Order: sequence, then structure tokens, then C-alpha cells
Amino acid sequence: MRTIKGPGLFIAQFIDANEQLSSLDGICAWAASLGFKGLQVPTWQSHILDLARAAGSQAYCDEILGTLAKHGLTLTELTCQRHGHLLAVHPAYDATVDGFAPAAMRNDPEARADWAKTQLLLAAEAAKRLGVDKIVSFSGSLLWPYFYPYPPAPAGLVEAGFRELARRWRPILDAYDEAGIDLCFELHPSEDLHDGATFERFLALVDNHPRCNLLYDPSHFLLQHMDYLGFIEIYHERIKAFHVKDAEFRPSARSGVYGGYQDWAGRPGRFRSPGDGQIDFRTIFSLLTAHGYDGWACLEWECYLKERYRGAAEGAAFIADHIIPVTEAAFDAPMKPAIDNARIAGVLGLKGGAR
Repeated sequence: MRTIKGPGLFIAQFIDANEQLSSLDGICAWAASLGFKGLQVPTWQSHILDLARAAGSQAYCDEILGTLAKHGLTLTELTCQRHGHLLAVHPAYDATVDGFAPAAMRNDPEARADWAKTQLLLAAEAAKRLGVDKIVSFSGSLLWPYFYPYPPAPAGLVEAGFRELARRWRPILDAYDEAGIDLCFELHPSEDLHDGATFERFLALVDNHPRCNLLYDPSHFLLQHMDYLGFIEIYHERIKAFHVKDAEFRPSARSGVYGGYQDWAGRPGRFRSPGDGQIDFRTIFSLLTAHGYDGWACLEWECYLKERYRGAAEGAAFIADHIIPVTEAAFDAPMKPAIDNARIAGVLGLKGGAR
């Protein structure tokens, strides 16, 4: 067993929220003042981290790391959710996701996907220079319009969608393996990889690739009514990153898990600040620790109700309070007597000695 690192902060929801948070130095100063020890940094905000520069310049990466170190912070992981999402987009969503890509790539799905692949490969080079070995991403989705089986999907459609998704990701996974980087998929509704069953289907198609791993975020499982504790028992060997994000589901007579097209405040299922929702983080931290997870616990703050700065301050303390320092020895070790085989035989009532 090992002690989980933390508290870390996924900074995506705070970038540019105020003037101080419009630079990496400002974010570092603010996060350190709240008690965070590490930052998880997205790759699509070039004024915070210029991905192309980081992939090609060790001097620039040393500058980034120096800024964090000045404030006593560590870089936990890079995250590429937007780039992963753009790698595979169903045509129904072309217009709504085009804003995630540079203007030159808009209205051109093939060019947009090629650009996303390039960014994901650059992220591996940047991660190597920055000294981190994990990158978080969404999978993208070619099948999400068909997630509910009515009318039933044509025979072979789902299989073809997963084969194509695997075809797009396989060379990226191979490049990450060469770079020594784990690719951690955040299982998320709207992505083809959104639960254990879809992850397993994809994993089989990439031949159980050793770099195909998971970011564990229990909020997305609670809102799908999944057993988020049992998930750890099944998939702990693939869990390489961890978002501490809370959620609640309060049954309603008016709408259910799909939310009725309502905003977050009106849905039965909503994200909450850590400790304000229904997720059993005590048991989560215990299970992850018992299974040897020694990565970072990073706050991802999303709450329909609480002000973000209060949520961040409380989140740092919440994570710190839940990290379990691993014991150096079993509590009953001093009680274990040291006896030879002859005495063991006697204890067991065996004649002729223990065998």
C-alpha cells in the first residue's frame, strides 16, 4: 500500500476567472495559498501552457516547472479532454464542437480530427519534457446519438463505431507507450467510453494496451447510478489518475437521469463541491489506498450552487483530510510470535513435526 498524493487542483475551471488567475504564476500563488500541493494543467489554454512550445523546448518546460516550484507546487498531470473529444465527433455535433478547434479547422471535420491527433501526440512530448508520465483525455464519440436503444441501432453499427474509435486511438497509444506515458481516459457521458462496459469493449480492440488506463471520477458514475465503489475493485489496476468531484441524485417526479433539457440547477442529478454531495469519499480513499494507488487526488470543482473560490478552499482541506498515511507495519505485528517448526507442530497437535 502507498499514500495517495495531494491535494491537487485541476485548474481548468479557474483559468481567467479573475485577473490573478489569467497567468500560471497567478494561479500558482492562489492555489498554494489554499494548501494545494500540485496542479493538473489542461493543454488547450496556450497562455497558461503553450503545448507546441512545451513539446519542442526544454527551456520553456523548465520555466513552467520553475514557476510551479517557486510556489512549492508539483505538476501532477496534463489533461487533453478537448483534444480527445475532437478526435472522434459524430456529424450531429460538428457545429457545436467547432469552437474547440482553431478557426482554420472549423467546418472541416477531417482536418479537425487530424489537428486533435497532432495535439495529443505533442502532449506526450511535452509530458516527457515536463517530467510527468500521465495524460488525461476524453475518448471522443461516434456513437453517442445511439446510446439509448430506440429505435434499435442497425446490426453492426456499434461494432463499427468502436472499431473506428480504436483505429484512431491505437497509434496514439503506441506513441504514448514509446514515450513512457499512461493515457488515462475520463469515463464521461457524451463520450463513447463512459462506463466500464464501454471501456472493456475498447480495451479489447486495442489488445489490452498497457497505456490504455483510467482517470477515476466517481461523480460521473453516481449520476449514471453505477456502483462507483465496486468499480475500483474491478478496474483498480487501470486507475492511474483521480478526480475528487462530488455529485448528488435526488429523485424527481418530473425528470430523471437525462435531465429533461434543464440547466444544472433543475436536474435531479447535479455536481456538488466535495462533501456537499452523496459520494462516499472515505471509502473511495480507503479502497484506492488498499489497492496501491499512489497517484494524485485532484479536485475538479463543479458545483451548481456554491461559489467557486469557497469550493476550492474547502476542497483542498477536504482532500488533505481524506488522504490516508499508510502504516509502516501491521498493527498486530508485535503480537506475532517467532517459533520453530517443532513448536508449530505442537501448536497444531501434529505428531512427527510439521511438514
